[in-house]
Amino acid sequence: MIANHEGLLLLAQEGETLSPFGGMMVPMAIIMVLFYFMILRPQKNKEQSFRSMIDGLKEKDRIVTIGGIHGVVTNVQRDRDEVIVRIDESTGTKIRIGSSAIARLVTDDDKKT
Repeated sequence: MIANHEGLLLLAQEGETLSPFGGMMVPMAIIMVLFYFMILRPQKNKEQSFRSMIDGLKEKDRIVTIGGIHGVVTNVQRDRDEVIVRIDESTGTKIRIGSSAIARLVTDDDKKT
């Protein structure tokens, strides 16, 4: 009777050795799902909100570039992905930047702080 029990134990152990990655599949799947929800999905949402901000850009919007330059949009050239920004009120100095160089729009809430 003991021999049969040992035989079953050996049989069960042999079955486990046939798929060494079987025990790793569930933790790997959980890690991949967590990776998606913690990294990929927020990045995709951030990229989508940035794209909608750029698409909604219009004249007289106040912006800040990724280089820290503050200015007012005077012209948006969507076909060339360029924006002309007035950076000095007194002299009317303007620069042309790529739309990807815009970091954020300055809202009324930002002006108060």
